Amino acid sequence: MLPRAVACDLDGTLLRSDGTLDERSQRALAEIQRAGALLVLCTARPSRWMAPLAQATGHSGVAICANGAVVWDLHAEAVLEARALEPAAARDVVTLLRTALPAASWAVERPEGFAHEPAYTPRWPVPDDTIVAPIDVLIGEPVVKLMLREEEHNADALLAIASGLVGHLAELSHSNSADCLIEIAARGVNKASALAGLCAARGIDPAGVIAFGDMPNDLPMLRWAGHGVAVGNAHPHVLAAADEITTGNDDAGVARVLERLLEME
Repeated sequence: MLPRAVACDLDGTLLRSDGTLDERSQRALAEIQRAGALLVLCTARPSRWMAPLAQATGHSGVAICANGAVVWDLHAEAVLEARALEPAAARDVVTLLRTALPAASWAVERPEGFAHEPAYTPRWPVPDDTIVAPIDVLIGEPVVKLMLREEEHNADALLAIASGLVGHLAELSHSNSADCLIEIAARGVNKASALAGLCAARGIDPAGVIAFGDMPNDLPMLRWAGHGVAVGNAHPHVLAAADEITTGNDDAGVARVLERLLEME
């Protein structure tokens, strides 16, 4: 039976290592949508990065951005919903983590843009209007995502430290084992919660959803969906949690599963 919804992470999962979407995957996504499935792209990326993916997928479907904090309409290229981390909660998180990790630097995402501390070094091009200011200033208004970078620990170690200190206050994850960065959203905000809301509004229960991912920020989504698929290059925790393991992101792992489902129909 074909899924009613396909939820798919981008970097390291659907996209190749060079950040592109191959023709085979484009065809599989188009065919699964023609068969009636809702396509939901689920990513840590901000919504401002979604325009090229909207074009590649025919400006159809919905994107869950910033690890669940922003729901983005790929057709209209507009925010449908945003769930922010409020200043009081952000201050508590920053205070506790700044004490434990004094060498850390901070950045924030808002639906309308990106901002960072002077000591924070972005790994990707940033908008010309990027604000640079101390973190205490940046969290004076709601943000959809806090980012903490600290070069003395890898992402897994940072996530373990931060979860023990502020896991009761916010949602923590990471999307790149090779980086020294963790991502922080409001408590209860993750890819799974956003996906569940989208699906409930359309009368789709978890059993009708297939989800694909590769990193710890995908775990809630893979566990919520009726069928969770890890690509072969996934984080060990994701491989252990998945119902199925497909080939890697550079070998069209997502497309291979969708093609099989289409053939079974």
